[in-house]
Amino acid sequence: MRRPIHDVSPSNRDTEASTAAPSLYLPDFCAARSVFAVVVIVQLVALILTLAQANHGAFWTDLARTSFFLLWVGLACAAVLCAARPHLGRVEPGRAGAVALALLVATIALVSEIVFQLGRLLGRAYGTTAGMFPEHHGDFMLRTVAIGFIVSALGLRYFYVTAEWKRSIELEARSRIRALQARIRPHFLFNSMNTIAALTRSDPDRAEEAVEDLADLFRANLSDSRSVIPLKEELEVARIYQRIEQLRLGGRLQVQWRVAELPMRALVPSLLIQPLLENAVYHGIESLPDGGTVTIDGGVADGIIELRVVNPVPAVGPVRNGNRLALDNIRQRLDLVWPGETSVVVASEPHRYSVTLRFPYQAAIE
Repeated sequence: MRRPIHDVSPSNRDTEASTAAPSLYLPDFCAARSVFAVVVIVQLVALILTLAQANHGAFWTDLARTSFFLLWVGLACAAVLCAARPHLGRVEPGRAGAVALALLVATIALVSEIVFQLGRLLGRAYGTTAGMFPEHHGDFMLRTVAIGFIVSALGLRYFYVTAEWKRSIELEARSRIRALQARIRPHFLFNSMNTIAALTRSDPDRAEEAVEDLADLFRANLSDSRSVIPLKEELEVARIYQRIEQLRLGGRLQVQWRVAELPMRALVPSLLIQPLLENAVYHGIESLPDGGTVTIDGGVADGIIELRVVNPVPAVGPVRNGNRLALDNIRQRLDLVWPGETSVVVASEPHRYSVTLRFPYQAAIE
């Protein structure tokens, strides 16, 4: 009985939708890494402001006072953005930026007012605060809020530009993946149609099976915009291709599937194994009078999946073109999904040809 090809799962739809749709460009200020970045930035701002005052006689005192004040301002702003993040994520980016800027300015003004009033209370209690707190309310509030507004606006603009740049890179990568996939499809389609045409008159029943298999492949890959799919689906696609070629080559084509050690939930670029199997048939099995056996095996270790396709090749004879194009295609698509973390290793021997793929193990979300 024919094994059905799975349709796009809801989790995969959600993944594609979440990547394509614009989201809140502000970083997560609830995360420890973001809080640490805020601390570092406010300390650098404190150093710049202290150096700008050019009060060398009390440099360390001014630096400590400014650093302590800006530290509380920065932490308070991070806490406000952390609490407001769920609400900001539900509005459009422009309005979210305006609201975030207003919240930051209000927080800076509130913290500044608290600091000034605290200085007045301590001054009344102890008679003097030795210049540790501001003395002129209007001037202090105006300068603090103005500097806070400028720094906050520049920071929000930086976050927005950075987020848009990352999003454009992701969109470009997905476009390149789909373009590379489109280069594979015509070649595979023409080969399949030639197989069906050859069987139409000689064996109509087998031709009908080939048409059904080809329809399954179209439904699974050619009409699917996903850049990655579970490994189980990719193996099913390769098995359907094997059935199509089996109708044409008969007993000359044998395929050994040693994939029990592979994680079926692992995400892989679509049309990853099928082109390798197609190359093994086209460059190896077809050129051998008695055919041969293609071996597909693999496993996972230390979070890295290793997948290998091995096929026999004739010792001498004409060399067919196109193998390098398919390998370059696969190499590019793997690198687009996991930049710098993948490899495609080719081993060519007198009677044997193998391609080994290595890429990170990323499980599909159920």
